[in-house]
Amino acid sequence: MEIKISLPRSPRLVEQSSPHRAILEIEELYPGYGLTIGNALRRVMLSSLAGAAITSIKIKDVNHEFSTIPGIIEDVVEIVLNLKQVRFKVHGDEQQIATLKVKGEKKVSAEDIKTPSQVEVVNPDAHIATLTSKSASLEMEIRIEKGVGYSTIESRKRERQEIGAIAVDAIFTPIKTINFEVEDMRVGDKTNYNRLKFDIETDGTITPAEALKNAADLFIEHLKIVAAPVKTGKAEKKEKEVEKSEKPIKSESSKGEADIVAKTKIDDLKLSNRTQNILLNNHVKTIAGLLRLSQKELLSLEEFGEKALKEIKKSLGKLGLTLKQDD
Repeated sequence: MEIKISLPRSPRLVEQSSPHRAILEIEELYPGYGLTIGNALRRVMLSSLAGAAITSIKIKDVNHEFSTIPGIIEDVVEIVLNLKQVRFKVHGDEQQIATLKVKGEKKVSAEDIKTPSQVEVVNPDAHIATLTSKSASLEMEIRIEKGVGYSTIESRKRERQEIGAIAVDAIFTPIKTINFEVEDMRVGDKTNYNRLKFDIETDGTITPAEALKNAADLFIEHLKIVAAPVKTGKAEKKEKEVEKSEKPIKSESSKGEADIVAKTKIDDLKLSNRTQNILLNNHVKTIAGLLRLSQKELLSLEEFGEKALKEIKKSLGKLGLTLKQDD
């Protein structure tokens, strides 16, 4: 006889103190599962949810961040810190350029930023700078990109930075704060079942309920792979033999198909989340961009290793594509 443990109830909204903060509750969790699921989902929400953030700015007549601008109270460091608090919702995966041009006495806020149609400023009241004279002016270009987690300037040091541009630590995660607590509850005659409560505050680009769902979906993707049949050494050897026997088709029609494939997004390669995130964090967003890199160039990316390289070569091979040859 197969014995199964009971499953919990679906999440429900318990309290919503603002549009961006709510308490969500999951009841009737099997004993011990409250802490297990709560800790796992909290870590996924903090580290792996996608968002948009400023990655660099270029201020007119300013060459580095340790500068001051005539007629403006804040120095460039303070302006950068204020800009990091501005949150964006970006529709699409391409990087976007927004502009800010103000002049005269005024308090500059995020609503003064002119954005492309694909970009929305979520918190337009966010303060940026204070201009104190009629002759004062502030002009800048703002680069906005999508990513996950937190990206430091050092992790993007291999990028070609435009002259005069100031790199910014990027806070991509849409989660501002998240806490959870577990308490016992009665289910039938048992009193040790778990009630799991999440207190989630987002930056406004997604709701707390969406954050919980997205984290659960991402976690499920990982568990599906873990639940797959374990491969033996013989199975792996057979796979390698099949890979070697597969040769790219070189007909004219397949070349046209390859051109189309090369323009598609990295997501379509169905790589592991870790490998995909490394590529996206290094601005490799299409298969065409990936094909411009050699094995040596890929291995020079931070946190990129032989396992990720093997995964990419295998996925490209199924499409009849190969990486650029090392010089």
